[in-house]
Amino acid sequence: MEIIKNLYNYRELLKTNITKDIGGKYKKSFLGVLWSFLNPLLQIAVYAFVFQVVLKSNIPNYAVYLCCGLIPWQFFSSIVNRGAATIIDNGNILKKVYFPREVLPVSLVTSEAVNFLISTIIILCFVIFGKIGLSVNILWYFVVLLIQYLVSIGIAFIVSAITVYFRDLLHILGIIMQLLFYATPIVYSVEQVPEKFLWIMKLNPMSYLITSYRDIFYFKTAPSMHNLLIATAMGVILVGVGLVTFKKLEKRFAEEL
Repeated sequence: MEIIKNLYNYRELLKTNITKDIGGKYKKSFLGVLWSFLNPLLQIAVYAFVFQVVLKSNIPNYAVYLCCGLIPWQFFSSIVNRGAATIIDNGNILKKVYFPREVLPVSLVTSEAVNFLISTIIILCFVIFGKIGLSVNILWYFVVLLIQYLVSIGIAFIVSAITVYFRDLLHILGIIMQLLFYATPIVYSVEQVPEKFLWIMKLNPMSYLITSYRDIFYFKTAPSMHNLLIATAMGVILVGVGLVTFKKLEKRFAEEL
């Protein structure tokens, strides 16, 4: 409740940070916000060529299938990588002005969520022009997004706090995210995973979320309640662990920075 109260009392700062982050992401860039579309489109083109043309994936409408997993993954990946550095990047401000430190990771995750909403247009275009179409189950999108937001907040709290004390985490996370990418059913389906490795999927919240996005957009069905409940439980646990970690470590942020 204290966290919620702090965020409410400093809502103008939170709003300013979110607006600044969204507006400044592609500031002075010639193509500007178009990079929100070009980056994922280029990645989809590369992975589609490798896994469909070269490796001969037998998944129908593979580009659409890939898109439904890759766009949510980019949202998650960006939060982990940027979240790890958010306290360090704002070190000068933290040492001069008091404000609740949790504003920084929350504003980052929220701004990335807005960017993800914009990028979802890509999924819609792939689904429509890929002749899959839309169904009323698309309304589940906002539920899945809310759960992913919860998971992302928890992870952002954890990595942003730990990195202040352990800077090597910035480099380690790059390796971890590469491994986690292939441990998530993005370029392949869960059915292709040998049973002895399924436990890895079960420990990965993004596996449940990406499967849910695919259910909504690709298969046009309601997402599995089992997947949603597990992802929600993981999100709640991550937020709890994240808040405890963040509040315990923030006491010495100024000294470490």
